[in-house]
Amino acid sequence: MFEAVQFVEFHGVPEPEETPLGDFEIESDAVESAREARARFASTGSDDYAWWIVRKKGARLANFISDSKSEREFVLDLSSGELVEVPS
Repeated sequence: MFEAVQFVEFHGVPEPEETPLGDFEIESDAVESAREARARFASTGSDDYAWWIVRKKGARLANFISDSKSEREFVLDLSSGELVEVPS
């Protein structure tokens, strides 16, 4: 089971707002949900900072990471512990 989560840092608010986007049986469905949320956020024109993660339910490590300031996406290479950019 995988979960997609959105975080938004609003100007002047000390803690980011965390919004669960859903639980998914298939990791690629969770990634698609995060990508859709990123597109919705981008369409608002907000200059607040947001990021999206996909992780195994309850995990502390993310399998997928993207943010509102770039089009880059990353996955975690568990063998090395390094973030690896997903090719476009």
